Amino acid sequence: MTDISKKAQGALAPEHKHGFFRTLGKQWQLALMSVPMLLYVLLFNYAPMWGWINAFLDYTNKKNIAKGITPYIGLENFKWLFGRADFWQSMRNTLAMSVINLVFGTVSAILLAVLLNEVRNRSFKRTVQTVTYLPHFLSMVIVVSMAQNIFVSNGPVNELLISLGIIKEPVFWLGEGKYFWWLVGVINVWKEVGWGTIIYISAMTAIDPCLYEAASIDGAGRFQRILHVTLPGIKSTFVILLIMNIGHLLEAGFEIQYLLGSGLTRDFSTTIDIFVLEYGTEKLNIGVATAAGMFKSVIAIILLVGANFVAKRLGEDTLI
Repeated sequence: MTDISKKAQGALAPEHKHGFFRTLGKQWQLALMSVPMLLYVLLFNYAPMWGWINAFLDYTNKKNIAKGITPYIGLENFKWLFGRADFWQSMRNTLAMSVINLVFGTVSAILLAVLLNEVRNRSFKRTVQTVTYLPHFLSMVIVVSMAQNIFVSNGPVNELLISLGIIKEPVFWLGEGKYFWWLVGVINVWKEVGWGTIIYISAMTAIDPCLYEAASIDGAGRFQRILHVTLPGIKSTFVILLIMNIGHLLEAGFEIQYLLGSGLTRDFSTTIDIFVLEYGTEKLNIGVATAAGMFKSVIAIILLVGANFVAKRLGEDTLI
């Protein structure tokens, strides 16, 4: 190494070493504004992780619990959990509904965003946006109540299908398990499609209008402009959202399954969250409930890191 390169490296090293603290000092106002959110995350997201220790304790002996004794049993709760058929059934239901929500939600949001992006009447465009994203603010209790009235045996859905000749007699939508996953998917799409559309429309506004003009000059029609300009323009946004959604793949929901489900659809409506609730509150087996929640969190982290790794290897924008 030459003397010049050594001097250059020595001159740059202190700057690189103290660059973070210098930037932090210059932007101390922004750092100060982030403190409340940082404390919130530490208090409500990281501090409760201390409760994971319950997954390794025994809460089945009522006499010991009455004495305040909870013996350490290692991985016994996990072994018992993985041997339960109802746990794997809840895992199946969670993954099935999550995949349906992910596919339907993503496709419908992109499709609606593309259609709205092609609309030139601003009043109509804003009206559609408002109408579609308002359900996002409705309570899930209200949404489920509406769904129960719509999909009841003598409800408007059955009447419409009978009038169109698609079915001959009413379908018991709310009482047959084979329909439950799809009902959850339809309800989630109706509730969240407008909210997801906002993100993609925002990404489309960042596309250079010159690209559309160049495509038109080259003879591209509207569909070709969508295919070769609009969709590639929102590709990075799609990848980032996909990585985040894959990380939440085991978050199929709790409220809608708990409120819409019944004894007739229990085998298809029980998710991991409902499983944790039942074992933690009704059966008072906190160790098993904590183990199930811990397993869910670990799998979510693995899915998130895996999706991010695949996106990086494909040369796409990544989250981490």
